[in-house]
Amino acid sequence: MDSRLSRRDFLRLSGLTTLGAALKPPPPQDLAHPAGLGRVTTSWIGIYNEPSFKAKQLLKLTRDQLVTLLSSETADDGPKHNPLWYRVSDGYAHSGYLQLVRWQPQRPVLNLPPEGSVFEVSVPFTRSYRKPDSTSDPLYRLYYQSTAWVEACVVGVDGREWYRLVDDLLKLRYHVRAEHMRWIEPSELAPISPEIPLASKRIEVSIARQELRAYEEDRLVLRTRISSGIPDDQPGENGVPTATPRGRFYIDKKMPLRHMGDGHVTADLEAYELPGVPWVSFFHFTGVAFHGTYWHTDFGRPKSHGCINMRTEEAKWLYRWTLPEPLPAERLRIGRGTTVVVT
Repeated sequence: MDSRLSRRDFLRLSGLTTLGAALKPPPPQDLAHPAGLGRVTTSWIGIYNEPSFKAKQLLKLTRDQLVTLLSSETADDGPKHNPLWYRVSDGYAHSGYLQLVRWQPQRPVLNLPPEGSVFEVSVPFTRSYRKPDSTSDPLYRLYYQSTAWVEACVVGVDGREWYRLVDDLLKLRYHVRAEHMRWIEPSELAPISPEIPLASKRIEVSIARQELRAYEEDRLVLRTRISSGIPDDQPGENGVPTATPRGRFYIDKKMPLRHMGDGHVTADLEAYELPGVPWVSFFHFTGVAFHGTYWHTDFGRPKSHGCINMRTEEAKWLYRWTLPEPLPAERLRIGRGTTVVVT
């Protein structure tokens, strides 16, 4: 069966009918070639006997559980904004709170530039600690494709290499196992289409369609689904509405990572703390930005506190494509840049 085949097409092609016959899950595929590995990004998700929230719930998976994804399927029952489901060993899981992850341990980088460098988490998740010692106070759990600024590589009490990170918001120093972080080489951050003048690049965001389009003159170079701010114009606890502002703006600040959330030092996995939000391109004075997202994949409906949530690889592309142009060694770049139109 095609991994993206709709349920209706599968019924037709397999010769089954819906007249009183319950469709059983397809036979297992070769487990040596699964669709990927998923991490549960929220408190829990359900596993159902069919790819539908109306189906029988068989069990729950809790935060940070890893599950082998056998195949993907576009379900007729939706939900409409995101009808992608995954078949797993015990049934079906909706894709909205499953992050595709990999296990890619790295060789530690021993000699870092004096100013440090940006790294990304290369394993499903890793715990950080106050000291290069897993018996010291635990801090944030860092997740796949989140980014961090590494100041130095040090030897821990276990005799292995650890990286010392600096939190951009709290200026807190803490540590993580070096093999769990991948160095972002400068070549990965090379500008995209630098020959295109500033006036010829623009980004258009449609709140109604939950869609972003990027143009060079009239040529469409990126089109993707996003999640904008929850539509509430009343100020939240931080005094800023959660609705994404509409109007004409300019990207004026860029950071390869940003600690978002309440700004507390905690080891609580349920706390509203998002250290290392990757590839952040700000366009509004309240802090609204385009950025990568590792806490959900449910694009196509509003979910944020005002920012434009994007797939991490697409946010990185946008970070490289837009102006102002950041240097690889910069933690902050300021300047009037690419036009952003939100309607």
